[in-house]
Amino acid sequence: MKEIITFVAFSTIVTVKAQEKPNIVVFLVDDMGLMDTSVPFVTDAKGNPVSQPLNDWYRTPNMERLAKQGLRFSTFYAQSVSSPSRISIMTGQNAARHRTTNWIDGRRNNRNKYGPKDWNWFGMDSKTVTYPHLLQEAGYKTIHIGKAHFGCLKSESRDPKVVGFDVNIAGGVMGRPGSYLPENGYGHIKGSKECAVPDLEKYHRTQTFLTDALTIEALNEVRKAVKEERPFYLNMSHYAVHGPFEDDKRFLGNYQSGEFSKIKKAPSFAALIEGMDKSLGEIMDEFEKLGIAENTLIIFLGDNGGDAPLGGGDEYGSAAPFRGKKGSEYEGGVRVPFIVSWMKSDKNNELQKRFPIAQNCVQTQMATIMDIFPTIAALSGSRIPEGYDVDGSSLIKLMSGKKDKHHRDDFLMHFPHEHRGNYFTTYRKGDWKVIYYYNPETGIPSYRLYSSF
Repeated sequence: MKEIITFVAFSTIVTVKAQEKPNIVVFLVDDMGLMDTSVPFVTDAKGNPVSQPLNDWYRTPNMERLAKQGLRFSTFYAQSVSSPSRISIMTGQNAARHRTTNWIDGRRNNRNKYGPKDWNWFGMDSKTVTYPHLLQEAGYKTIHIGKAHFGCLKSESRDPKVVGFDVNIAGGVMGRPGSYLPENGYGHIKGSKECAVPDLEKYHRTQTFLTDALTIEALNEVRKAVKEERPFYLNMSHYAVHGPFEDDKRFLGNYQSGEFSKIKKAPSFAALIEGMDKSLGEIMDEFEKLGIAENTLIIFLGDNGGDAPLGGGDEYGSAAPFRGKKGSEYEGGVRVPFIVSWMKSDKNNELQKRFPIAQNCVQTQMATIMDIFPTIAALSGSRIPEGYDVDGSSLIKLMSGKKDKHHRDDFLMHFPHEHRGNYFTTYRKGDWKVIYYYNPETGIPSYRLYSSF
């Protein structure tokens, strides 16, 4: 790094580090659907954002702040459940290729009755090519905070350090916390005395909500990386807003009126959303105080379709006007919020000149979670091993607000298991989407074809 000394008013001297490589933050929210925010992602025919009733229900001022200074995607796809998405993010591969096609139950093989016997229940291992490994090779310090869910108790990846992280705090095999409350010790793995959320024992007898504890730990690790004068990658992976939908009483009062307030647990879920948004704001503010915001790129997204307790069953409700929710084959099960931005805009910053991001812009060209791997590789100058199959494409050009005719315009999701949707494969290309269903008892397939998204 080169040191530049900038003089400001009142003779105060601020030291800014001019980095050759950007710091990178992925802010990943569990079970956050496209509508679980005050930021509208749905667009009209001209590509302009159109607010929906649910956007008026939630309070996410820091997401709004991030969207204004960066770019959001109107059509960004993930897998319909957690582990397949998280491994696709790490590897750049479709779940049909890495074969973790269902969420991983840490204690037992949950392939379901007719699921494939050879599905990858063990998830990743030390030999898996992941972008945290590539970042380590490129000189980055890699930090994981929060939910991992990369493998089962019998797998190597029960510890995220195995897949490329120098630091792991609170990442284990469980896909949800036992509790968000410190008085409950954030819960335990069912049938075990082992904590569902490891490494946070010092918060158990405090008043620290789980989302806040993870934020505190993340910022502590970031400060260490800044002192080491190394570029860093932060995987800020919240357990929020997965159930249990426990009350964050600080925000609950904001959701006591309106059409959704009388739905059981809807106010509790909304308070979890607002607490997550508070975490985002605190991270952005601290990065600015540390003088690293201009050199830090942040990617915000959800890991699968939403699961908000808003009624409507598995048809319409938490994703309205889209159909379906987490675990389903419909748009509400696979479309997620995605925002990319520099933490603080600076038109003179060399990194921002190299990797420009359009401000207050909506990108309507389709993208997917597999695109994160090649994007981070490009940002960091990391070398992808020769012959390695990447199913995504870099987002660098799309981030600038331009269209990219070379970027993939298709998305396949293979789910040979039981959930809200059972034994299906979906394929979206352009304006068309086909859903293939396989009935394992009769052996008779069926199809549904949709158009005009």
